[in-house]
Amino acid sequence: MNSARTILGFAAAVCLVCAVLVSGSAVALRSLQVENAERERQRNVLYAAGLATPDEDLDEAALAARFGDIRAVVVDLETGEELPDVDPATVDPLVEAGLADSSRPAPDNPARIRRIEDRSVVYRVEPAGRLEAVVLPVRGQGLWSVLYGFVALESDGNTVRGLTFYDHRETPGLGGEVDNPAWKALWPGRRVFSDAGEAVIEVVRGAAGSPLDDPHRVDGLAGATMTSRGVTNLLRFWLGEAGFGPYLEQLDEAD
Repeated sequence: MNSARTILGFAAAVCLVCAVLVSGSAVALRSLQVENAERERQRNVLYAAGLATPDEDLDEAALAARFGDIRAVVVDLETGEELPDVDPATVDPLVEAGLADSSRPAPDNPARIRRIEDRSVVYRVEPAGRLEAVVLPVRGQGLWSVLYGFVALESDGNTVRGLTFYDHRETPGLGGEVDNPAWKALWPGRRVFSDAGEAVIEVVRGAAGSPLDDPHRVDGLAGATMTSRGVTNLLRFWLGEAGFGPYLEQLDEAD
């Protein structure tokens, strides 16, 4: 009997110690995880803006220096107005999109966005204090997964500077080619909006022309029609009236 109690007591003590160690480690590592996530976000914003490439090994100092000309601002998506009194570090658009009191139902859309966050974070590229480009977070359904990324537009709010995706589960070698540098190099110089102001940017089946000759279209991903269509859908959604359209209109007016 004493032996059984001893064994149970020892097991309970071991479990308690392990629980304390695991909890302590989680708390201790939390700040490191947040810092790592922030650095990864900064890298992807730089990739979209054409200010860094994934093959560069940027240490913390180099990353901070490269990101020095970028200013994060919180935007009210419904009005397009910047909210200067809100700290961007306190706003996570993906979290807010999942909360009923900080989001609204999305209109029916092929990108399969169900809820739109009330606020998002925009990254303004401002060397010497002059707006050169804006980087916007985008997301939408591909074939197998939601694609999460950033699109960068020149200060006119219409000309694409770059596009990158940082999270998806599309098929390697097919839809996964959204990560291919050669395909991403086709985006700079493309135009989002028609003369009537409608978002018409499109990933087509087959080959498109040059940005000068065929400004609204980009080559499709071979064997990945649904992923290509998904990229079209998500860009049209987030650059349209339900997404960042009101903000981009204000950029155009300011320009």
